[in-house]
Amino acid sequence: MPFEIEIIKPTIGAVIHGVDLNDLDADTLARIHQALLDYQVIFFRQQDLLPRQQANLAQSFGSLHTHPIFPHVEDVPEILILDSLKQDLRDNELWHTDVTFSQTPPLGCVLQAKKIPAHGGDTFWATGIGAFNTLPIDIQNQLFDLTATHDIRQSFPIERYAKTPQERENLLRVFEKNPPVIHPVVRTHPITQAPILFVSEGFTTQINELDATESQRLLQFLFQHVTQPNLHLRWQWAQGDVAIWDNRCTQHKALFDYGSAHRIMHRATINGDVPF
Repeated sequence: MPFEIEIIKPTIGAVIHGVDLNDLDADTLARIHQALLDYQVIFFRQQDLLPRQQANLAQSFGSLHTHPIFPHVEDVPEILILDSLKQDLRDNELWHTDVTFSQTPPLGCVLQAKKIPAHGGDTFWATGIGAFNTLPIDIQNQLFDLTATHDIRQSFPIERYAKTPQERENLLRVFEKNPPVIHPVVRTHPITQAPILFVSEGFTTQINELDATESQRLLQFLFQHVTQPNLHLRWQWAQGDVAIWDNRCTQHKALFDYGSAHRIMHRATINGDVPF
């Protein structure tokens, strides 16, 4: 079956057909890389990607990140495990761009569905490129001069992630190693040069050039703007699905609407660079 692209929305997303991610030649890999730039998040159905193959695919985009909190596959530390029976995954039900509490947020991620509930657990992705482009010109011009603070504590509060003295000690150590960082409110995509709205409710706490009231007013407007229906897609998972997204220009959230059902995802996170 030939490499075929099925566009999900004009603003974001595509499904790639005719590809076995366990068996990629250089030409197919190059087309996947280009599709990611073109559509910001891409999906592959009915894959059976082993953890090492998933890590290898992610490494074709760059070196891999190790998450400071989530556990990982025992013999493939680059693959973190999101397991609903072992972790509190409610933080994923908040719109966020991954790890923007870092000076160098990830380039992107490769996520595979390993176990899916019978109902629920869909994931949304929104486009920061489309969000910026659809803002009024006067607001675009205002945003170019602004910076924002991103803080890990926004999505990993002590009251949920430190239920024992040892967990509290570990989490405080993570906080110490990951102090709040400052990024531009509008970053530039390093390859396409597209301007990107780069704030999310998951980690962005303050616009630094504004007072607290004006900062919160503008942030709430931007959070709602980027997630409006024409700028996001909703993906209903099937076991074996793989998603690759460009973390520089998207944000996402995973619905926690499946109660006690079991959901397991494997994620590889690709290191990025300093936003500019």
